[in-house]
Amino acid sequence: MSYVLGIDTSTTATKAVVLDHSGRVVASATSEYDYQTPRPQWSEQDPELWWTATCRVLSEISGQVRASQIEAVGLTGQMHGAVLLGSDGRVLRPAILWNDQRSQAECDEIRRRVGRSRLLELTGNDALTGFTSSKLLWVQRHEPDVWKQVHHILLPKDYLRFRLTGGFATDVADGSGTALFDLKAREWSGEVLAALDVERSLLPDLFEGPEVGGVVGVELGLQTGTPVVAGGGDQAANAVGLGVVEEGLMALSLGTSGVVFASTRTPVVDPKGVLHAFCHAAPGYWHLMGVMLSAAGSLRWFRDVMAPESSFGELVDGAASIEAGSEGLVFLPYLSGERTPHPDPEARGAFVGLTVRHDIRHLTRAVLEGVAYGLRDGFDLMMEAGLSLPDRIRASGGGMRSRLWRQILADVLETPLDSVNTTEGPAYGAALLAGVGQGWWDSVANATQAVVRSQPLAVPGDKVGTYREGHLRFRELYPALRSFNSASKTAPKFL
Repeated sequence: MSYVLGIDTSTTATKAVVLDHSGRVVASATSEYDYQTPRPQWSEQDPELWWTATCRVLSEISGQVRASQIEAVGLTGQMHGAVLLGSDGRVLRPAILWNDQRSQAECDEIRRRVGRSRLLELTGNDALTGFTSSKLLWVQRHEPDVWKQVHHILLPKDYLRFRLTGGFATDVADGSGTALFDLKAREWSGEVLAALDVERSLLPDLFEGPEVGGVVGVELGLQTGTPVVAGGGDQAANAVGLGVVEEGLMALSLGTSGVVFASTRTPVVDPKGVLHAFCHAAPGYWHLMGVMLSAAGSLRWFRDVMAPESSFGELVDGAASIEAGSEGLVFLPYLSGERTPHPDPEARGAFVGLTVRHDIRHLTRAVLEGVAYGLRDGFDLMMEAGLSLPDRIRASGGGMRSRLWRQILADVLETPLDSVNTTEGPAYGAALLAGVGQGWWDSVANATQAVVRSQPLAVPGDKVGTYREGHLRFRELYPALRSFNSASKTAPKFL
């Protein structure tokens, strides 16, 4: 019996899953870790945490299947991070993560150097604090001694590739999330690199998701010589795991962050630059994506601050006793700034409409509804960009375990939600990409058609009208409250 392995290096844990030829998960392991916020708006992580966690999960996997049975490995992980290595391959500073917000001034500088319209034309994206490009400019400006030592720039999962294979490579899906990329050509953009003073030699080689980008060179629960395919950024890999490859399909992910994801056959660029246009992990496909930074993370924050002794289940059970609309209470989920629909690192969260009648049940329901409204914003922008209204949305993420939350989402999005028979997230998609690379299937789309099955999860009910009105109120709050945030001084003028 032979298998393929997928490894997901997320913000809070590394997960590995092993699949057989039918797509069945035969082994899995997870190792958790934390990240640091050394200053307000900063988010960093020591890459050694990822490697240590990878060693742990591979050790655990080796107790479930033999190394000789694993034919290939696929990698995925958190996108947009900046991992800087010296000439000896050592990490020069903690990785700057996707949710780091320190580089607004550098985003303004990128727009000045490249031109905002040209940047959108080339990369499919505006300059945002979450992307790798602005992080590199920040290091150039604020840590010039570090920048002088940089010989390699990697994304988080590709640091693990380096440790596993000794090579420097990435995939086009993750590469296009750097804002250093020519979206249509599926290649690094020489024009953008020149404008930002980033040498092409610093960046890794590019491969399509199922292509082999190296072989295992260390004894670590895997045989040396085992092929390692390029893989994909976590959202593209997650979409593969959900079977969202063909055009017209849409995915919704409710994890720490929230994502609305649509696959396309051609690059679709939002002229406002609010939605993200990236390459898909499947060759010949692209995708459009809306991202909110604090989705299920909003509920975790609320629980930790307001009710640390309560379980999530207890809080949500209480919220279920409250009518839709939370008796006029609205929550803005901008706890870490925001990306879609407001690319504003200074956006702030808020509860609006509090009265003495409101208790923790109302507050909890308002959090669930506010996150759903934020996702609806991204959904609406996709329709405005010309995408067709989907018949159903494939949903995933820890937040979907809540029956109440998924019903709220179906009502707010006014679209039925489906689950799939795979629950392993991006790691599952990475393993499928490894299977395609090994010839198990002749395309990524065919792989997903062979193993991914969907089933109904939630359908819109009688609260659609209530939530339609609630969403209109929600949309009024960001511009109304903006003057109370420092965003009024620093946000881009085009907002």
